Amino acid sequence: MIPFNIKQLETFLLVATFGSFRKAAERLNTTQPAVSTRIAGLEEALGAKLFERQSSTVRLTAEGQRLLPPAQRVLRVAERLQLTANSLSETAGVLRLGVAETIVHTWLPDFLKELQANYPLVDTDIVVDTTTTLRNELMSHRLDLAVLMGPIQEYSIENMELPSFPLVWVCSPTLKLPNRGKLTVSDLMQFPIISYARTTRPYSELYRKLTGELEATPRIFPANSLAASIKMTLNGIGIASLPREVVQDYTASGALCIVDCEWHPSDLRFTASYSSEPSNPIAERAAKLAGCIAHAYAARIGKAQPADELRAEPVASQPTDAIGR
Repeated sequence: MIPFNIKQLETFLLVATFGSFRKAAERLNTTQPAVSTRIAGLEEALGAKLFERQSSTVRLTAEGQRLLPPAQRVLRVAERLQLTANSLSETAGVLRLGVAETIVHTWLPDFLKELQANYPLVDTDIVVDTTTTLRNELMSHRLDLAVLMGPIQEYSIENMELPSFPLVWVCSPTLKLPNRGKLTVSDLMQFPIISYARTTRPYSELYRKLTGELEATPRIFPANSLAASIKMTLNGIGIASLPREVVQDYTASGALCIVDCEWHPSDLRFTASYSSEPSNPIAERAAKLAGCIAHAYAARIGKAQPADELRAEPVASQPTDAIGR
């Protein structure tokens, strides 16, 4: 008979990942003494010391490092065996989900409905934040799955690529644009530019473009909230670079107009990212479901796009202080 069990191996991998008996106990929803007992039992069964105990953390010994890869393989096999034995509807647990705000305004409701329908015993805790924060939370194992502007270049993170979101320039119909067809970046610079937060990829690309080609210092209004960006644009504060799918209802109603410009920032690339170490079957399944929902949404929205989107009518330019800054 094998002198140790799967629960001991799972506990070993969690302690190795977190470097802490306490954090492993929190993840396993048990006590720190119980974790210590499991590790001690595994060490006794294997006849090897697996961890060096320090004041506030623990670290793997040389024997522990050698055990890590085979333990990971054994746990994956055990998980596949469990999945084979159980139906999908019996999957239970908590999914700590982090999403960027763009996803909230697009296919997140569809995803949550399908998640509940397919996995009724899975509870979902949702965090909406910037990609920078979501990445840090995922790397710290405080999130199980993050839908963010990826990918995350880290060996322990799996990234599932999702459909991208094209960015368009939009403004209020009350904004007086230069009287010409396709506008230049210089034309846009007559007005404040409403953008994503400073820590994001779209802001960095926009800032490099504006400062690299123009001598004047660009007036960029970065916002952490997509809703705030839309509100400022509706109120005529400036011209915004926003996802087409997010503003389509506003452009269809005439509340916003698409600005035809010779340049626009790159499409927003999103991934469903989750940690592969330690393995998390719920997060992996949810990521695959997110991919299916996102692609279905993109196909549906793509077919629904009107042939001629409402565009801003250029009129004679006026001083920029007339826009109510």
